[in-house]
Amino acid sequence: MPHKTALLVVNLDGNTPTPFDLRPDAAQRDALARELGLSGLRKLRFSGEIKAQGSRDWVLLGRLGATVIQPCVATLEPVTTRIDTDVRRTYLADLPEPEGEEVEMPEDETQERLGSHIDPHTVMAEALALAAPLYPRAKGVDLGEAVFAEPGVEPLRDRDLKPFAGLAELRDALKNGT
Repeated sequence: MPHKTALLVVNLDGNTPTPFDLRPDAAQRDALARELGLSGLRKLRFSGEIKAQGSRDWVLLGRLGATVIQPCVATLEPVTTRIDTDVRRTYLADLPEPEGEEVEMPEDETQERLGSHIDPHTVMAEALALAAPLYPRAKGVDLGEAVFAEPGVEPLRDRDLKPFAGLAELRDALKNGT
């Protein structure tokens, strides 16, 4: 069932952009924060327009602004992050269906199949989920280096995965004649 902000495509004007301006209240922000696994969500706003692109396709252009609160991945202290990002979705009437078991990601990940509705609220929630930090860290927190190996095996460290880092040490050793 479409959200109450969903717009029926057949009712959109092909000649004039349809503006939207979503500013969820505290209860709506709290519900969205729970849905996205955030500790808190403040100052959420998503505004923009939906306009025709060609004769059958539509494009949503918007600006997302939010303040998210998440637990630090190391200390669980609250981490506050400000998000300000542009959002674009292109709704295509003739988006080809993926075929086969293995499906490659399309080059343009903003493209979606045009359905009966375009829902700015759903786009807002998706964009917020993508923009929120995956591993928020409190100021001054260093995650350090985790080292794992079977007994008797030399562990693989971060520096071992950076092959060019050792070249500087080799160059300096050769320069000093050691």
